[in-house]
Amino acid sequence: MLVDRSDSRPLHQQVAQALRKQILDHDLPPGAPLPSEAELSTRFGVARSVVRQAMAALASDGLVIRSQGRPTLVAQPAEYRRLVQRATGLFDQFASRGQDLRTTVLGLRADEPPPAARAFLRTSEALRLERVRLVDGEVLSYVRTWLPAERVPGLRADQLTDASLHRLLTEVYGLRPVRGRRQVRAVAADDALAATLHAGAGDPLLLLEGETTDQHERPLEWFAAWHRADRVVFDIDVSETAAETVRMDTPAPTATPAGADLDRARALLDELRRVLG
Repeated sequence: MLVDRSDSRPLHQQVAQALRKQILDHDLPPGAPLPSEAELSTRFGVARSVVRQAMAALASDGLVIRSQGRPTLVAQPAEYRRLVQRATGLFDQFASRGQDLRTTVLGLRADEPPPAARAFLRTSEALRLERVRLVDGEVLSYVRTWLPAERVPGLRADQLTDASLHRLLTEVYGLRPVRGRRQVRAVAADDALAATLHAGAGDPLLLLEGETTDQHERPLEWFAAWHRADRVVFDIDVSETAAETVRMDTPAPTATPAGADLDRARALLDELRRVLG
C-alpha cells in the first residue's frame, strides 16, 4: 500500500485518503485502534511526520480520536437525521430537536435556472442561492436553491446567514412552504463538491432534490442538496394510511471513473429500501 510518488497530491493527503476509505468502508470499524505511527510509516513508505499530518487531518474531520500516550481510535460516527418527506427545511427540523444548525451563504445572485428548475418555477428570471450547512462545526450539506425573483424582491444574502429560508419566506414575504416532491439519489463527489463538503473526491454523497409550492399552490423553490453520507441519515415516516408515496429508483450504472464509489454510494440507499419494506 505504498503511496504513489508520481501523484500530484501531497503524501500526507494520500495516506489520509487511504485511511479515510478504510474507515468509511468499515474495514476499520468504530472504536478500532489504528496501527502505530511506525507501522503506518512502513506500510505507506513515508516518514513518521507524514503519518502525523495524515492523522491530524483525520482527527480534524472527526474520523479518529487522538489521545496522548494512547492508540489512535476510529471515532464513532456522528449522525444527523432529517425527514425527507416534510416540507419543513433542515433548519427548522434541527431546531425542533435542539440542534444548532449554522448556515454560511456562499452566494445569492440572479441567474438563469437549469431546465428542471425553470420548468417547475415557470420562469427564467430566478435567484440562485448557495449555502453550506454545519452542525457543531462539521459540514453536513451544500444546498443550491432557485427562487422566482419576482416573488422575493429585495432578498439579501445577509438575511440568510444562520437563518431559515422557509421561515424568512413566511415571515417577510407571506409565502408559506406547504408541499412538494422530493427525490433521493446516490452520487459521487466531484472535486468541487469534495472541497466544499470537506470530503474526498469520489466519496459517496446523498443528493436530495425537491420542489416546493406555497399555500396558494404556486411554485416557490427548486433545490438540490448534497449531504455527506457519513454524517446524515434520511428518515422516512411510513404508515398503513400514509397519503404520500415514496418511490425508490436506482439509475442504471454508467461508465465513470468514480463508478466504484458510486456503486458504494448506491448501497447506502438499501437502508431506505428496508424502511419501506
